[in-house]
Amino acid sequence: MMFASGLRTAARRPALGLRTRLTLSYVVLFAVVMTSIGLTFHQALVVIFHQQTERLLDGEWNALKGFLRARETELVWAYDPEHPEEAFTVDRLRRVFLLTDAEGEVIEMSNGYASIGREPPELIRSILRSGAPATVKRTGSRGEVYMVRMGPYGAAGRTYFVAIGLPVSENERVPARMLAVYAAAAPVMLLAIAILGWYAAGRSLSPLLRVVDAARIVSGGNLSLRIEPLGTGDELDQLIETFNGMMERLEANFEQMKRFSVDASHELRTPLTAIRGQLEVALLTARTTDDFRRSIATALEDVERLGRIVQSLLQLAQAETGQLRLNLQPEMLAEIAARQTARFSPLAEKKRISLRLEAAEDCVAAVDRLQIERLLDNLLSNAVKYTQEGGAVEVRVRREGGEAVIEVADNGPGIAEHHLPHIFEKFYRVREGERTAGRGVGLGLAFVRWIALAHGGRVEVRSRVGEGTTFAVRLPLRPAAAAPAAAKAE
Repeated sequence: MMFASGLRTAARRPALGLRTRLTLSYVVLFAVVMTSIGLTFHQALVVIFHQQTERLLDGEWNALKGFLRARETELVWAYDPEHPEEAFTVDRLRRVFLLTDAEGEVIEMSNGYASIGREPPELIRSILRSGAPATVKRTGSRGEVYMVRMGPYGAAGRTYFVAIGLPVSENERVPARMLAVYAAAAPVMLLAIAILGWYAAGRSLSPLLRVVDAARIVSGGNLSLRIEPLGTGDELDQLIETFNGMMERLEANFEQMKRFSVDASHELRTPLTAIRGQLEVALLTARTTDDFRRSIATALEDVERLGRIVQSLLQLAQAETGQLRLNLQPEMLAEIAARQTARFSPLAEKKRISLRLEAAEDCVAAVDRLQIERLLDNLLSNAVKYTQEGGAVEVRVRREGGEAVIEVADNGPGIAEHHLPHIFEKFYRVREGERTAGRGVGLGLAFVRWIALAHGGRVEVRSRVGEGTTFAVRLPLRPAAAAPAAAKAE
């Protein structure tokens, strides 16, 4: 229980703001960079001072050979004590100096080297056997540090052991002091970086805050709001562009929903009103069985119309949620087109409309027959409905490259150009005088588009006012495996 309570408390704890997180990221990044730079410089200074000491020891070792010479059976310092430069050099060489024989017996040892301590005979013999000088670090009795060059020294036919050292305590303190000063200055620099980072993050996030403010306004119902792009072409400009595009789509969808609410309410109210009126008339005025039959028959027609509207809404909802699955089978499109054209022949004859079919018999495609029939029903219904008496409607089925093309063309009033980009949108209805015959809720062409996309195809429209309209549905002759998913995404 205590653990669950702790989780709830952590969940209620407010998260750090994006500006704060960005600032902390700047500080952490610069802290890592500054630490790396400080350690790198410290190590570089250590290496530089070590190399300088090595060069000084090389110089001292070479100078030693010029002043330490054999005389008879012993080694002596050969220099002119009256010569200031030679006297100073020899004095410097003898400050930390050790000279032993091959067995490690001390011949000469300065007070400076005495603070280090004489070298073990085993080490002396090892150095002499190697025949090469070696550089080691030694610590004096008072904690001072020396770099010591030791090696064999041959003179008068004998081999001696010589060691000469230089104090390096101060050299080692310099990198440490530099690191301490750098560490003391680092918090001040990080504080300055934090202040600058806070300011820079605020400047960078100001367009994002404008988007947030705009989103708050949008939540209040203002869908016409747009944000002015910065003109920088960066990610924030892309975000603003995406936001404005989203707002345009939302505004268009809300407008469609408003139109649909009005249209659907009207379409549903009209048959319900008619049904109620017919039933009231039957109750109040009908006297015979025939009167009741006529009233009930008229009411049933309105019930059927109401059922078609509800069924259209249900089918569109199923299509959009992916509940309608295609049953793809090889079908002769000419046969389907002939069957659906025949269904509309009586209505076309009644309006004295010429209904013709031109279909290639070899046009076979893997389709869902029920959905293709529904597609043709919607297109033929619109064509016959909106074509004036004495007009013509043509249905054409053909192969074109790797596609099957189904065209439904009429010579009716046509569709104004500004309506064409929207006629396949859900709930969109052309309200101008050019297509006022008949009524609907604007779902038929939305179904046509969905069915075409679900088969991996597409639907195109060409129309000119006063000349007619042609709808062309292009379907692949072979089914696309990803077509249903793509149609659902639409």
